[in-house]
Parts: sequence; structure tokens; C-alpha cells
Amino acid sequence: MTELAPYAAHPQRTRGRRHPEPTPPGRSDFERDRDRIIHSTAFRRLEYKTQVFVNHEGDLFRTRLTHSLEVAQIGRAIARNLQLNEVLVEAVALAHDLGHTPFGHAGQDELNACMKDYGGFEHNLQSLRVVDLLEERYADFDGLNLCFETREGILKHCSPANAKTLGEVGERFLNDQRPSLEAQVANLADEIAYNNHDVDDGLRSGLISLEQLADTSLFARHLAMVRERHPDVAGRRLIHEIVRRMINTLVLDLIAQSTENIAAAAPTSLDDVRRAPVLMAFSPAVAKEQRELKQFLHKHLYRHYQVERMSGKARRIVRELFAAFHDKPALLPPQYQEKALTDKARTIADYIAGMTDRYAHREHRRLFSIEEM
Repeated sequence: MTELAPYAAHPQRTRGRRHPEPTPPGRSDFERDRDRIIHSTAFRRLEYKTQVFVNHEGDLFRTRLTHSLEVAQIGRAIARNLQLNEVLVEAVALAHDLGHTPFGHAGQDELNACMKDYGGFEHNLQSLRVVDLLEERYADFDGLNLCFETREGILKHCSPANAKTLGEVGERFLNDQRPSLEAQVANLADEIAYNNHDVDDGLRSGLISLEQLADTSLFARHLAMVRERHPDVAGRRLIHEIVRRMINTLVLDLIAQSTENIAAAAPTSLDDVRRAPVLMAFSPAVAKEQRELKQFLHKHLYRHYQVERMSGKARRIVRELFAAFHDKPALLPPQYQEKALTDKARTIADYIAGMTDRYAHREHRRLFSIEEM
């Protein structure tokens, strides 16, 4: 492993776990966190949760699982070049979507609407809830009992009201502080992954075209590079060449700009990082290109009429499942019925958020289809 910078997150200096445990022999505390995440039930479910296209739409589209793996790979490359803790970046990347609902953002938005009178729903907070409470694997505690630094990285966003309920991990949102550089890396690796891989999946689906994407400067620049170097390449090879070059450009730019930012701030410890402005960033020119690409995807892919049709069905499934369970908690599986006695709405949200796309479809049919009687 690369020697860590003094301002990196060192596992020997972790703020520890909610339930104290000795450091495991043969691996660091952050390696234990990563391993616990990989072996969790919530992580396995990501294989059948939507990224953009619902799971059954095709075998080659990204899922939450493949997306998380791609974020981890990109994040580790960035961390290695900046002498940050690769393993912590990997742990945060693999865990960041554990609380995501079925059906992607459509499912999350609908569940949030259902929960508007009960504290709302946000997948970021739900990911923390999964690792802190909902996973049931260990005799001594609920959840995965992860280190503070891993939990901090998972919690990318949080309102002051929610932060006040989260103890130490919520304090930075109240004190105007930043998370570790490893957490900042994972956040931007997520952005690099989903923008570029949504381009790939969007082209594969036929919902967007090379000609449309050529109106965005980042894509057009790399399209020209590939065509100049490989004038005869076409089809999937052309797309892969463009996408991999865009990812490489973004990663190198992020490393270069962040190196400048770190040098200017001159942190000597992780505490200095917390007090500094956000240090991980793209250069202004590349950040502008990233925003342009993101706006293109929102307009032409995420709001494409075929995606909207799919999203509408997804929202209906989530809405009707929530209403049915809220009206009659006896419809819930037995282990959730007991929990619903103390917090009905949140228990239902936990159940629905934990569903895969196909399980949510199946539950909806069981409740509402005559054929399933």
C-alpha cells in the first residue's frame, strides 16, 4: 500500500466504533469495515436494484451493485495518487447506495412523498441506518458496527434537523466542517461513474445518440480524439473508447486540481482537513463540462418518455405498497409487524427500501393481482 499522507485517514487513529471491538488480526479496521459491507445482505441486494434502467429491462445495463464496484475502482485510483487511504475509499464507495430503494430515484422520490408526514426518506440517511441498525448479522450489536470514518463517508448529505439526532457522525453538518478527503474522493468518484456509465447505458439502450451527445463539449472533445486516432472504429468499440477516455480525463483533472488545493490549504492532519474548505474538486473548466453533461442526461435520458413511463410504474408500485401496509400492517411479514407496533411508517419504509426491483414487483402482484390469489 502507498505510504499515507499525514492528513489521510489512518486506521490506527480511527475514532472507533459505536460498540468497541479489538482491531482484527491480519487486517486494519477499515479493511474489516469493507469486508463487513461486502458480506452484508443489503450489498447483495444491490445486484437487483435499478441504476437507471429497471433490472429486467436488460442484462447488460448497470445495477446498483455494478455501479458501486465501479465507484470503488475509480475512487481507489484517485486515492492512491493522492496518498489517501484506498481501503476507506473502497468501503465508503461500496456502502454508499446500501439504503437505496428499488427503481432508482423514482422509487426514492415516491417513498419520500409517502413519508412526508413521518420524517421523510433519503437514501443517504437510509444507507447509514442500514449499517447502524438494520443489518442483523452479529450477536453483540445491531448493524455492522462500522468505524466512525466509514459512517461519516456514507453520510454525504444531512439536514440540521436530522444531524441533531445522529450524535457524533452528524456534528460536522452543525459545525460547518468537512469529512475526510477519502469521503470527498468517494463522493466525486460516484459522480464520475454515474455520469459516464449513464452515457454508456443510454447509448446502449438507444434512448440517446452519438449525434445528440456531440453537442456536449466533454463528449465531443473525446469523440474527436477517438475518430482522429481510430477513424474506422465504430459501434460499441467507439463508445467504449470515448467513455474510458472521458473517465481518465476526469480522474486526472481531479487529481491535479485537488493536489493544488491540498498544497494551498497545507493540512497537516485530518482535523485540518475538517476545518478547511472542500479540497477535492475538478478544475473550473472540467467542472463546467461535467455540469453540462449532467444537464444533458437529465433532459435527454432521465426525462426520456420511455424512462418516464417506467418511472411512473415504479412510483405507483411504491405508493400502493406503502398505502396497503400502512392501512393494514398485518400484511407485512411477521418480523416487520412487530417493529411496526412502535414506528409503523418508518418500519414500512425500511421494508420497501430493502426490496429489490423484482421483489417489489412480486409483492405488488401478491397484494393487488387476482391471479396471485
